[in-house]
Amino acid sequence: MAESFFSVIKNEWLHRFVFTTRAKARRQVIRYIEGFYNRRRLHSALGYRPPLEVLNESLSTPTAA
Repeated sequence: MAESFFSVIKNEWLHRFVFTTRAKARRQVIRYIEGFYNRRRLHSALGYRPPLEVLNESLSTPTAA
């Protein structure tokens, strides 16, 4: 799963940029993960829903004690 994630981030995002510092690269990675990957990108393992939607659903669903 981790290998798949790193492949996606490289192919969908990082190859678009040339970074002059590690700090700039780090900011772009965070921007991608927080702004797109977790909020809008559809994930097949989650029934083609974004992770944030699945998380919010699980937090709003009452659990048995």
